[in-house]
Amino acid sequence: QLQLVESGGGLVQPGGSLTLSCTVSGSIFTINAMGWFRQPPGKERELVARVTSGGSTDYADSVKGRFTISRDNGMNLLYLQMNSLRSEDTADYYCNVRGYDHQRLISDYWGQGTRVTVSS
Repeated sequence: QLQLVESGGGLVQPGGSLTLSCTVSGSIFTINAMGWFRQPPGKERELVARVTSGGSTDYADSVKGRFTISRDNGMNLLYLQMNSLRSEDTADYYCNVRGYDHQRLISDYWGQGTRVTVSS
């Protein structure tokens, strides 16, 4: 099993920057991808950015050019650098790991979330 803990959320003014961190502990058979999702108030959870075990990345169109996802080689740390923040980026942000557990079943693991509020 994996445990994911996010940090770095908070209040920031429009145009500002924030970096989210996710610490991953525990172990599973293999990690396929790590990512950040967000859930704005009253809306569905959506993918923000993802990085695969091979290092490929993809981003939601709304954050391309503003957000950067990165991880360490051991896949124990995941980051999301967020620049040029907008009010519509306000949401609860969740760290996600997708991989095969020790029973070889594909599973999603989630952190508890960290709130980002973009407001003047």
